[in-house]
Amino acid sequence: MTVLSVQQVGKAFRAYRSEWHRFARWFGLPVKPAEEVWVLRHISFDIRPGEAIGIIGQNGAGKSTLLKIITGTLQPTEGRIQVNGRIAAILELGMGFNPELTGRQNVRHAAGLMGFSREQIEVAMPQIEAFAEIGDYFDEPMRIYSSGMQMRVAFAVATAWRPEILIVDEALSVGDVYFQHKSFDRIRAFREQGTTLLIVSHDRSAIQSLCDRAILLEHGHVIKDGDPEEVFDFYNALIAEKENSTVEVKKLDNGKAQTTSGTGEARVEEIALYNSKGEVAEYVGVGEPVELRVKVKVHQPVETLVLGYSIKDRLGQVMYGTNTWHTNQVIHNPQPGDEYLFVIAFPANFGVGSYSVQTALVDRDTHLTANYEWRDMALLFNVINIDKTQFVGCMWNEPKITFEKIAP
Repeated sequence: MTVLSVQQVGKAFRAYRSEWHRFARWFGLPVKPAEEVWVLRHISFDIRPGEAIGIIGQNGAGKSTLLKIITGTLQPTEGRIQVNGRIAAILELGMGFNPELTGRQNVRHAAGLMGFSREQIEVAMPQIEAFAEIGDYFDEPMRIYSSGMQMRVAFAVATAWRPEILIVDEALSVGDVYFQHKSFDRIRAFREQGTTLLIVSHDRSAIQSLCDRAILLEHGHVIKDGDPEEVFDFYNALIAEKENSTVEVKKLDNGKAQTTSGTGEARVEEIALYNSKGEVAEYVGVGEPVELRVKVKVHQPVETLVLGYSIKDRLGQVMYGTNTWHTNQVIHNPQPGDEYLFVIAFPANFGVGSYSVQTALVDRDTHLTANYEWRDMALLFNVINIDKTQFVGCMWNEPKITFEKIAP
């Protein structure tokens, strides 16, 4: 069973030479538009009950258009959408709000359009007002609200009743950090109760912590649908891709996908993690001093060479990362055939779990100017607790705890 089925959906925006031509097209007459631009084409996917899907892609990929079609605010040019359940959507900021009405009045209006009765709305109103936390502004005209205040009211009313399907666009990004945390806590609670989630965000951590799947849109087409970490790695590789570079994806022995991209002027030839005994290690202890050794070979002359690396947890969230641009260790004018051994020493102050190393060979502080090689899943290793006090979390930060009894 699916709660949402998208089948061969496409959307074209058309311009006509006159309004008469547009009317004629509506009545089925064979009038060709003067201009036709397809922003979505052949979009198909199904979402099961309780599943959480992240939609990612560069600006202009068609993400917001797709959400508008799913919510019914925009009609598809081709294909069909089947929805089984009530949708709550937070799309464009302030969408559907009247700036001359107060926050309270807009809540009544928006909730009424969602299909709730006057009695249901008045019962929920105190909770909506409390969740929005905008104080006396709740009874002031919305035209004097900041964008963050509009977001608070929009989210509070859209999530006042748990929907079968919750759709969230990038609008949440305008809120303050406190309200973002509060909103994501409510989204997680809905997920635990069985709500299906469809979210558009450029926030990798949000997608990977909330979602089971990610769908990557590029120029209005679905080009990848799968594990969020793998899809984000592929997405980052596409962003970094420059002329004559390639994006390669291969399956590792553990079933995960390794994504490599770059123009190839320099490449990582070898990479290994060494434990405190100087041995190559797949398992290291919490807090153990280790060395990450990376052998790099130059294949074509470049002006500057920078090595970057990051260590990610099993969800793909970066635990730590830096590069030799920031450490003032840039290599200038390396020549073809030159080889370099980078030794990165650090304590494995991570929580128990599996981790991966991502490497980047670039020309400066970012991969967006020149990407010689970007490699995800370059190395996998595990951290185990051998001799530390029992703890939970993603990092080891053992405290010294003292206490004394206070005399009455």
